[in-house]
Amino acid sequence: MEIPDSELMAKLAAGDDLALNALMDRWASRVIAFLYRITGHRDTAGDLAQETFVKLYQARERYRPSGNFSTYLFAIAANLARNHRRWQARHPTISLDQSSADDPSSLPEQADLHDDPRQAALHREQMRTIAAAFQALPPDLREAMSLFIDQGMSHAEIASIAGCSAKAIETRIYRARQLLKELLKDL
Repeated sequence: MEIPDSELMAKLAAGDDLALNALMDRWASRVIAFLYRITGHRDTAGDLAQETFVKLYQARERYRPSGNFSTYLFAIAANLARNHRRWQARHPTISLDQSSADDPSSLPEQADLHDDPRQAALHREQMRTIAAAFQALPPDLREAMSLFIDQGMSHAEIASIAGCSAKAIETRIYRARQLLKELLKDL
């Protein structure tokens, strides 16, 4: 039987540090995926995910289970991603060690044994184009779309994370869809 997230947070606040491991096992992959969609870099997403759980641990005694735990956790992750984006804007760098794994066009490939090589290459190219278009969205639209599509959050939950109204999130998702439609019109 799976212990609810709010109970794990209560255990964590009471001093049971193993509760953090359970929360990390449950949420780490989703947080990393979200941060990867926001930042476009695997290493950065991993670092920010670790920092997310550090912040969660630091806030363990302040947590109040009034809303969804996922909203609380993704708000921490989104804030860290925004802070990272602002820091990068003030401190632009070019990494000599940056690998092609950080390139949104180098997505992990899912091989379908039924596709002929030409179909498989076309599919890979389409996926790269879609990933590049998603990364080209403004950060606030990319964040809203990722939480809506990948995490299945409601407009109200996303609004709580983004610090705006549900109507603003609805507008961001609409604008993101329109921009993606324009960017992908040739696809």
